[in-house]
Amino acid sequence: MNKYTRKVGYSVLMAVMGVSTVHAEVETQAENEKPNIILIMTDDQGWGDTGYNGHEYLKTPSLDQMAEEGILFNRFYASSPVSSPTRASCLTGRHPYRYGIYYANRGYLKKEEYTLAELLKDNGYRTGHFGKWHLGTLTKSIRDANRGGKEGNDYLYSPPWENGYDDCFVTESKVPTWDPMKNPDPSALESKKGKAIGEFYGTHYWDIEGNIVKDNLEGDDSRVIMDRVIPFIDQSVDERQPFFSVIWFHASHTPVLTGGKYLDMYEGKGLSDDQKHFYGTLTAMDEQVGRLREKLSELGVDKNTIIYFCSDNGPAGNGDMSNRWQGTTSGLKGRKKSLHEGGVRVPGLMVWPARIKERKVINTPMSTLDYYPTICDILNIKSSKIIYPLDGVSMMDYIDSSGEDREKPIGFQSIRGEVAWMDNEYKLYRYRQDSKYELFDIVADPNESIDIIKTNPKIAKRMIKALEKWQKSCIKSDLGHDY
Repeated sequence: MNKYTRKVGYSVLMAVMGVSTVHAEVETQAENEKPNIILIMTDDQGWGDTGYNGHEYLKTPSLDQMAEEGILFNRFYASSPVSSPTRASCLTGRHPYRYGIYYANRGYLKKEEYTLAELLKDNGYRTGHFGKWHLGTLTKSIRDANRGGKEGNDYLYSPPWENGYDDCFVTESKVPTWDPMKNPDPSALESKKGKAIGEFYGTHYWDIEGNIVKDNLEGDDSRVIMDRVIPFIDQSVDERQPFFSVIWFHASHTPVLTGGKYLDMYEGKGLSDDQKHFYGTLTAMDEQVGRLREKLSELGVDKNTIIYFCSDNGPAGNGDMSNRWQGTTSGLKGRKKSLHEGGVRVPGLMVWPARIKERKVINTPMSTLDYYPTICDILNIKSSKIIYPLDGVSMMDYIDSSGEDREKPIGFQSIRGEVAWMDNEYKLYRYRQDSKYELFDIVADPNESIDIIKTNPKIAKRMIKALEKWQKSCIKSDLGHDY
């Protein structure tokens, strides 16, 4: 029998044979085989935008189940307060300032970077990317999304099929979270000016051949994405090949809207239409996470599949909640575009039933930078193609032990000279180039309300020196010296 055997209902056959069991015994993927790896990311989902983090109304049963069964990262950080840089960090293990992705819709994934997809493909994995890309343009021939096909932008062309993927179903950037090809009502935020409601939004989905996808693009966008993930997993299992699947949902980025049962479930609670749409969008996404996990179980590969979940940055908007920007940080300071906690501290989960047998909460700061070295560690990969510095650490040291101190600080950079340096309990922060540094004890003061730099000058001096040394290293990398 193959190492993969699908779970098939045999109720009729068993009844005929006089056996009460409704399912035949399932042989699952052996735990000593290479694990399948799935990286899930949402868009603009705040620290407080989950049921397991105590949201009053939002329903996320699938995420709540993951939090109960696996690893809950209590301090998980996106490497940037905006989309593109964080996504780049996931695939490289390197801070995006090392290769020119400084902000959203800036830069592109350079061919010299040895991506996770390339690494895993070279080690026998089948690789797929689904949903948002945001790491370069997908076409040179037509106008598409934010940057694609515009004159003078050809150098930004860096699609998944040139970065190690065997399959993909992707957009360059945002689309509406319901009926993704159609321009929505302005209340959804970021509808296209000058376009009628229902007209083509302007951002295409593309397949691995570089063709525009035109079928099955109605309704919930998270479901539209998962409809492409499932066949990829099916084929990988059929071919008995371990798979690497990146699933980057558009939810809950604007334009925010949902429909059908996802609106109905929030009726009668005294919520505004904006709240119903925002919550419904995330609940629809959560349902697809549950659908994915059910599929893995059906195929008998759930136990030896690693699933990571996080958001790319904190919630959008200014926090006044007068529109669809309903995301919450649960009191953390700052939001999207800020290196304060609310801008970069995001939901973080991991399940791997073959290795992680029970729930564990990890308070050590972890980052999207850590995916790459963790996967290298799990698979014992020491590739000669990784010729440059990585900024992350392996999470397994913290998952398998009770150690709490991170061995390597987490560095943050963003526009205007905003920087931060996270060294376990302490966080050094500067708003812009001409601002003074601040120091916070994040363990005692997660809301960053008390600047302790004057009472801890030695700690501040040490951290400033380390931050500036790291910044110089990033500049050197960005100038091409790593290659």
